[in-house]
Amino acid sequence: MAVGIVGWGAYIPRYRIKTREIAEAWGDDALRIRDMYLVEEKAVGYIDEDPVTMAVEASRDALTRAGIAPSEVGAVFAGTESKPYAVKPISSILIDALNLKRQVYSVDMEFACKAGSDAIVNLMGLVKSGLIKYGIAVGTDSSQGEPGEHLEYTVGTGAVAYIIGSTNLVAEIKYTYPFASDTPDFWRRDGSPYPVHGEGFTGEPAYFRHIIGAAKGLMEELGMKPNDFDYAIFHQPNARFPVRVAQMLGFPLEKVKPGIVVDLIGNTYNASALLGLAKVLEEAKPGSRILVVTFGSGAGSNAFYIETTDLLPSRVKLARTVGEMLEDKVYIDYSLYLKYRKIIKMIHG
Repeated sequence: MAVGIVGWGAYIPRYRIKTREIAEAWGDDALRIRDMYLVEEKAVGYIDEDPVTMAVEASRDALTRAGIAPSEVGAVFAGTESKPYAVKPISSILIDALNLKRQVYSVDMEFACKAGSDAIVNLMGLVKSGLIKYGIAVGTDSSQGEPGEHLEYTVGTGAVAYIIGSTNLVAEIKYTYPFASDTPDFWRRDGSPYPVHGEGFTGEPAYFRHIIGAAKGLMEELGMKPNDFDYAIFHQPNARFPVRVAQMLGFPLEKVKPGIVVDLIGNTYNASALLGLAKVLEEAKPGSRILVVTFGSGAGSNAFYIETTDLLPSRVKLARTVGEMLEDKVYIDYSLYLKYRKIIKMIHG
């Protein structure tokens, strides 16, 4: 049974802040910051936006592109690490917000930035088993970074949703390959407001080892090489890492650049690589071969081999595109950023 993407949708908030604005607020060298991360600006949710509202918007567009009724959805899996409730799922809210039926498998998933891709893998299994006809996989985050700390320059806000099924596919997911280990590169203890990086683990033993392990594992099992793919999309904590890992794997820049969005919206965690895939789907031709490799700290990666179908071009303009959302922006200063992110709060009485 062929299983894959029936529809997709994305949501990127309009509000943006330049990284130089953050640097000036903290007295840092703006050029050094930009050269370090290659992130010019990042998306910031408005004061009434959070991972739930963004997931609703992305999922509605995914349903529109899929051309299916909400009643046909049998599962909704949401991947996030910044849900607004410590104890209450996002997936159950989506059931009512999207007018889904009550007989739905609903799960919130967590594995740092790869839980959204875990949702896709799990829904593929449910579809193949015959338990459901369609499922919604969501990656949504309002990424966290301590003010003044280096993460603040790269963390962004956004969401993406994919309808997974076996009929009317715009892209078939032909193969998946996981790679995981206990690598403590990033964590947030219970009660701590912001996450912490295990600096020495962030690059080589975490991101690069797992991305390369998953990508090479998939290609070796399928007997494929970089020149067999038209596009390659990797998790994007900044704009340097995906380019570097592409070079290490032997992918030319022209196959990687179309899927890079972090330089304009920041690292959207669970939406990161999947937003890159959404952008690529907007320009890919039927029969395009796409490699996607997600990454979550802790640490693990999922690699996907995806091939687009003849239905893809007719679905692109049915909903808002990532390209359109990247252009629709309003810049804010650092004080508004702090307010919208609820880092500063009004005190009454």
